[in-house]
Amino acid sequence: MLRAAVIQMVSGADVGQNLACAADLIGQARAAGASFVALPEFFAIISPDEHAKLAIRESFGRGPLQDFLADRSRRHDIWLLGGTLPLTSEEPERVYNASLLFNPEGRCVARYDKMHLFDVHVDREGTEQYNESATMKHGAQPVVAKTPFGNVGLSVCYDLRFPELYRGMLDEDTVMITAPSAFTARTGEKHWEMLLRARAVENLCFVIAPGQGGVHNERRTTWGHSMIVDPWGEILCCVETGPGFACADLDFAALHELRRSFPALSHRRLI
Repeated sequence: MLRAAVIQMVSGADVGQNLACAADLIGQARAAGASFVALPEFFAIISPDEHAKLAIRESFGRGPLQDFLADRSRRHDIWLLGGTLPLTSEEPERVYNASLLFNPEGRCVARYDKMHLFDVHVDREGTEQYNESATMKHGAQPVVAKTPFGNVGLSVCYDLRFPELYRGMLDEDTVMITAPSAFTARTGEKHWEMLLRARAVENLCFVIAPGQGGVHNERRTTWGHSMIVDPWGEILCCVETGPGFACADLDFAALHELRRSFPALSHRRLI
């Protein structure tokens, strides 16, 4: 049994304030008994200026954001998913949107660079559009982290719309998927819960989905509804809007029993 927590934030342009909020919520989640805590996508900054993230990018393995995550995981003796943060790429005007997993010793044990970038017009009028590839670089490969409680498949936000990413993770006996996000209010209302429950059900695994949830600036509002979903598609906990956290107990013995009694994964014909 593992108690996991999703942290929801409404990050702004002030990195210091965002880190202070994250630190407080991590502490609260740990006090509630969580030993696996997950932060949302771009927990350290969401700015009206999409290039602002370039100013705080770090090389992998060093930098204040990574030091913050290492310190908090070590201080609270937890597994900490660092949502995402900007890491240096080979191109000076683009960063990797990287999700890092830290163990209780404060060591980064896995890095996943977001593979699917959100380049879309959300509405038909073209008034709400996003072009992540202007400042971000595609990741190259899926990542499954090995932990004492089972293998964890890492993903980020828009990845949820690409089920083949998760199917490939099953070859490594993945029992939990993480999906830190900053879903738009418009798409989140229609698709967020649907996508999370679908990924949980079709892969018979837990889905840990911390998100951004509120008004960040005049150009950005996110959906929130951070949640943990079980392998049967049940929502175990949820933070609807605003900063906060929610915890749920993950029963991996029950997961494996479900996979034995309902062996849909072994019935696949196209692999």
